[in-house]
Amino acid sequence: MAGLLYIVPTPVGNLEDMTLRAVRVLKEADLILAEDTRTSSVLLKHYGIEGRVQSHHKFNEHKTVGQIKERIMAGMNVALISDAGTPGISDPGFLLVRTCAEEGIEVRTLPGATACIPAVVTSGLPCDRFCFEGFLPVKKGRMTRLQELASETRTMIFYESPYRLVKTLEQFAETFGADRECSVAREMSKVHEEHRRGTLAEVAAWYAAHEPKGEIVIIVAGAQHKRSGRGGEYGEEETERG
Repeated sequence: MAGLLYIVPTPVGNLEDMTLRAVRVLKEADLILAEDTRTSSVLLKHYGIEGRVQSHHKFNEHKTVGQIKERIMAGMNVALISDAGTPGISDPGFLLVRTCAEEGIEVRTLPGATACIPAVVTSGLPCDRFCFEGFLPVKKGRMTRLQELASETRTMIFYESPYRLVKTLEQFAETFGADRECSVAREMSKVHEEHRRGTLAEVAAWYAAHEPKGEIVIIVAGAQHKRSGRGGEYGEEETERG
């Protein structure tokens, strides 16, 4: 009888965001696939998870996916985790899930932590309809994609490196319009969590003068969204009071 593939979200910053079910599944799994075993060892040790761990990342997944599929078909229950968040969302996972689905292997994805949903909900921009763009192409196809998104009416979500944040915001301003509303979420669920709102021009200028650090989520208003007139920044303590 074939085993199961579990897709297990892990905290994006705060270890307390791990669910009870996720801990149980990882403890019971025959094999845990981790994007970076060194990074995941901190989480696994924190929760007393001592199962077998194997590296599974974008540089080796094409070579190992067949072996993993065979192990699951032979009865092994496998759990896939990434460094943070939900596997498959800008992280390795899609190839393995697709391979298992094509073989009729049952895939169970647990609900749990991800950076994009808290960021869009906290942004103050419409979150009833939105599109997730993840990381834009660094070079080839980048401007073409931005031009395609210029007329997108839904709120847009992007992931970005702190080292490219200012340049990206400036490109957004040039393509979408300098007065388009946005929110930059930094270090989600961590001690120094921060949300800075304003126009693309305003937020780009802020981070040009204040070097950003940590994980970044950019939320951009869709085309024709009317600005509320509010902007600024608040941190974790103000979020809890508000």
